[in-house]
Formats: sequence, structure tokens, C-alpha cells
Amino acid sequence: MAVARADIEAQLAQIELPDGGTLMSRDWVRALSVEGGEVRFVIEAPSPEIARQMEPIRAAAERAVAAIPGVTRASAALTAHGPAAKAPPAQPQQQAPSLKIGGHAKPQEGSMKPASVKSIIAIGSGKGGVGKSTVSSNLAVALARAGKKVGLLDADIYGPSQPRMMGVSKRPASPDGKIIEPLHAHGVTLMSIGLMLDPAKAVIWRGPMLMGALQQLISQVNWGELDVLIVDLPPGTGDVQLTLCQKAEPSGAIIVSTPQDVALLDARKAMDMFATLKTPILGMIENMSTYVCPECGHEAQIFGHGGVEAEAKKMGLPFLGALPIDLETRLAGDAGTPIAAGDGPMASVYAALAQRLIAGGIV
Repeated sequence: MAVARADIEAQLAQIELPDGGTLMSRDWVRALSVEGGEVRFVIEAPSPEIARQMEPIRAAAERAVAAIPGVTRASAALTAHGPAAKAPPAQPQQQAPSLKIGGHAKPQEGSMKPASVKSIIAIGSGKGGVGKSTVSSNLAVALARAGKKVGLLDADIYGPSQPRMMGVSKRPASPDGKIIEPLHAHGVTLMSIGLMLDPAKAVIWRGPMLMGALQQLISQVNWGELDVLIVDLPPGTGDVQLTLCQKAEPSGAIIVSTPQDVALLDARKAMDMFATLKTPILGMIENMSTYVCPECGHEAQIFGHGGVEAEAKKMGLPFLGALPIDLETRLAGDAGTPIAAGDGPMASVYAALAQRLIAGGIV
């Protein structure tokens, strides 16, 4: 028995909100999709504070949809529009010693890879806007859910996005003014320059400042025992990539690209850079591979399809998978809870990717 979208919306229109209106009248329902008897949707509250109080509403909506004849499974996710609340400022007597971030790298013999970190994997793209940071955060969470001890370093100094995607805003402590205590979210140990600087201020640094900041974020952070440190690289083939590959001994790099030729041009440059710096390329991921319309189920290849897989085959590299354009993934990242932290099709995709890396001995 086919499930009508109108019947689902009618049920959700009966779910009243505490301050008036219903889920439908207040336009809180997002990404409603029907696949056979499976129904998925997102409830988007206007703020994180309100979302934290909406679990009973989410559960009621899920039960109401599950009761519709023909529905075999109903899944409702809860998210919020807008940034997470900032942590309250520390009292003067509780403030950590000042720790200057950025500056010329200090001369250092040998590797700056922490002894407690087994392996470092760089996530690169060569080009911005291909979803590299989204892949980094979700892969880190998926590996952590698979039982690995995982760290995530946001090395995009000019445009750090991991604090938002991982839902953290607290400034890391430095009890002695030398060692930085990282934050923890969704089972992952996290560090980003975005946690150390005013998020409203642009970072206007020359190359030596970038290299100094990266050195601090790797070697002055108390990472603890980690199976793997995922490094979310900035776009391009510049100072950060050069410093990481030459001084941090990464085990390898994963290339993320969209299928179209323009993105692949830059991906090839990134691969050439890693090859020049003797960093193995562990595989390629095609992001934004397809788009499935939530209204009718039609599948479209907005940016083309299969270009990354073909490139991986031509280069003799593993093709690690194709990821679709997905609204729930975007909403989850904006709300600070990566999609891989929950259940559903996209969480399963990232879990499979994590298992492939584990089975291949990469992690």
C-alpha cells in the first residue's frame, strides 16, 4: 500500500507545539521523504535552546507517522536553525593563561607528529566547496562509533568550520600556557584555530604564521592516545599542506572531489602535490554525486556522476565511495551534530566507509 505524502502532512499537522501552532503551521518540517513504507523527516526548531526541549514532540510525531497504514518505519530527526549558544565567558580568576596562537614556527628537529598518535590521515581536495570538511567530521565520528580513538584537527586556518559542524564553541584551556587541552564532541577529540580566535575576525597571516599555528595545533595539543588523527586541510596546495606532509609524517591522504571536470582539475593538482611530497594517497571519494528529490524520488546528477570513480581507476587508486547531495547532512552539520552520529541511510554510508578503512588496515 503506497503511503501518500498528504496523509503524512495531515498527521504532522495534528502535532501541537507548546507555544501554539502545529509542526506544519509553523513550518518546522524539513526533508520529508517517502521510500516505500519508510518515512523520514527532520523537525527544525528555531534555536538550539528550543530544540533541546522538543524531544517529546519529536517522539510524538514519529509515533503519529508510524501509525499511518502502509508505513513500516518512521524516523524523525531533531535539529535547529541558527548557531549554537556560545559558552558563557569565564570569570577572570578562572581564565587560563594566555596562549599566543600563530607566529613563526619554532626550529624543531625531526617529526612534529605526537608520539601518542598512531596515524595521521589528511583529507584534501585541491578545491574549496566540495564538502571536504563535512566528510572529515562525519568520517571522524563514524570511526569513533566503530570503536576507534579518533582526533579531528581543523587545519583550515583561514576558514575553520569544524567548531560549528561538531557543535562546540568553548575556548580550550591551557593550564600552563604551553599545552592546549582539546575539546571533545561525539566521541572525537577536537582542535581548531576557530576555537582560539574571535570567530568574527578574519585571519590575515602570511605563510610563516600559518606554519607556526599548525605546529602548535599538532605538537602543543594534549591529543592523548589516538588510533588516528583526521586532518581537515584547507583548499589548495600551499603552506599548510607542505608543512603537514614534511613535518607530521601523515600515513596518507584521502582526496574528496565532486564529479565535474573543473573540480577534478584541482583534485589532480592535489594528488600531484601529495605524490611530490611522498605522501601516499589512500583513495578518492566522490561527493555531491547525485541528488534525490524528496518530493518525487527523481534522481539527478547535478554535477555529473562517476567522474571521481573513473579518475581513481585511471590513477590506480581505491575508490572509497560516492556520497549524494543530502539535505539532512547539511542540516545536521549546521546544527552541530554530524549525520554520522545518528541513524539512517547517510549514517550507514559513513559507517561503511569507516569499516572499509579499518578493514584495509588504514586505521
